Amino acid sequence: MKAKYLFVILLLITVVAIISSCQSESEQMFNRYYTSGAMLYQGKCQNCHGMNGEGLGQLIPPFSDSVYLKKNIATLPCFIKNGANGPITVAGKTFNSKMPAQDNLSAIEVAEILTYVTNSFGNKLGLVDAPKVTADLAACAN
Repeated sequence: MKAKYLFVILLLITVVAIISSCQSESEQMFNRYYTSGAMLYQGKCQNCHGMNGEGLGQLIPPFSDSVYLKKNIATLPCFIKNGANGPITVAGKTFNSKMPAQDNLSAIEVAEILTYVTNSFGNKLGLVDAPKVTADLAACAN
């Protein structure tokens, strides 16, 4: 299992190195955030939100609704870091389960997860960087 995980990491690093040699600095940053976000998503989010961001029936919302993600991009860091409790409506369905806090994540890790989620599952919303997440987290504390 560890050998497989190590192989996947080495493969990702190799692919990123090859791709990054032909990309601008902003494209490289996006790819670093996206790749790290994919790994964090797998360990922190996938169990509930699903491998393909499909959610879980009426319990856990999907990530395939870019309208919800785009409209609520400033509150998403708060949901990840502090958890969420209360009803939200995504793609016409209301979800009212509690999302546990991931308060052990840094701002850059939250940004990486958000970059992955907002650019996967049919979404194409671009880079969510650490300074934006830091500002959004400061605002949600109020």
